[in-house]
Amino acid sequence: MTPRIVYLATADARGHLMRAQLLVHALRQAGAQVDVITTSDAGQRFLAGFGIEASILSHHYAMQFDTRQNMLRGASNRNVLHYMVHPARMLRDLLRLRRTLRGKDILVNDSFHPAALFMGILPVARRKVVHVYGGSLREAVLGNFDGTKRRLFSHLFRHVVGWQIDAARARLEHDFSYAISDHAKGRDCSLPTPVQVAGPPPADGLNSAAIYLNPHFSDTNLAHALCEGIADAGLAAYCVGEGYAGNDGWVGVDPNWASRAAHAEVIVSAPGMAALSIAVVYGRPIILVLTEQPEQASNAKRATALGIAHQTVTWRGEAHDFRCQVRQAASTLRRMVPAPTAVSSGRLQAQARVDAWTVRLLALCGVQT
Repeated sequence: MTPRIVYLATADARGHLMRAQLLVHALRQAGAQVDVITTSDAGQRFLAGFGIEASILSHHYAMQFDTRQNMLRGASNRNVLHYMVHPARMLRDLLRLRRTLRGKDILVNDSFHPAALFMGILPVARRKVVHVYGGSLREAVLGNFDGTKRRLFSHLFRHVVGWQIDAARARLEHDFSYAISDHAKGRDCSLPTPVQVAGPPPADGLNSAAIYLNPHFSDTNLAHALCEGIADAGLAAYCVGEGYAGNDGWVGVDPNWASRAAHAEVIVSAPGMAALSIAVVYGRPIILVLTEQPEQASNAKRATALGIAHQTVTWRGEAHDFRCQVRQAASTLRRMVPAPTAVSSGRLQAQARVDAWTVRLLALCGVQT
C-alpha cells in the first residue's frame, strides 16, 4: 500500500516550509505519495527552490507583520476573522481540502491553518487531520486574546480552538530541545524539530557568521546596523533574507543555508524553532534577534533556561544602539569554540530527527516501518 499524504504548510514564516520540504523529501524517498499545499506565491517559490512543487490553497489567510517582524495583532485578527466569515474564503478552502483528501490517508496541518483546524472536528475529515506545531506556537494561538478586556471571548476562543486541535486524529508537537523518544507512538506525540543534514564547509570561506532573517524583516536600517555590528566584531557575514534580496550582498533564498550555519562561528536569526534547532544540533552559538512575536519570545526564554549558548539583541529604532548590541553579542559568542566533532555528530542527530518524523507520519498512514 502506498501512503498518500497531503501536506499543508502555511507561508507566514519559512520555518513551516523548511520543515515541509525536509519531511516531504524524506516521505517520498520512503515510498509515500505527498501533495504539498501552501498559502502564498512567495511560499510556492520558496518551496520550488528546494525542488518541491506546491499548489496554493488561497491567498486570503495570513498573519500580518511590520518590517521588523513585529506581529500586528489587530490587523492579523481582522484578517483571520474576515477569512473565516467571508463565504468565498474559508468555505471555499474547506470544499477544496475536502476534495483533495479523497483517497488520501492523512492531511498534515503545519501550522494551524483555520480551514484545516475546522476540518479536524468534521465527522469524516477528523480521522485524517494531523496537526503539526511548535509547543510555543500552540500556547501563543490559544492565548491570542488573553490579557484583553474581552475576557469572555478570550475564554471561548481558547476553548473552541483547543477543542478543534484535540478533536483531530493526531497532534505532533515539536521543539528545538526535545529528544527522540521510543514512546512517541500515540495520538499525542512530542518530537524534536527536524533539521537539515549539513553538507561540507562552503568553498568561498565567507562563513564566520551565518545570518538568516525571514521575509517579515525588510527594514534596511536594521539590516545595515546588523551587518556593521558583525563586521565590528571581526566577522565576515553570509546574509540570507527574502526581504533584503539584492541589498548589499544579501541572498533571497539559499537551500544550503543550514549547511553554512552548521559550520559558522556564529548564527544570527530570530528565535524560531528551525534556527534554534540548527544551533542545538550542530553546537553553534546563536544571536537571537528579538521582536514582538509571542512564540519566538517564548523560545528565547527557554533557550536561556536550557543554557543554550546565545545572546539576544533588540531593535529599538536606533541604528547605533543596535550595532553596538550586535558587536558585543558577536564578540562574546565567537570566543565559544565548538567541539571539533560538532558537525559530524550533528549530522547524525539531524538524520535521526528526520527519520523519527518519517516513521511517525507513515505510522499514521497505517504503515509500519
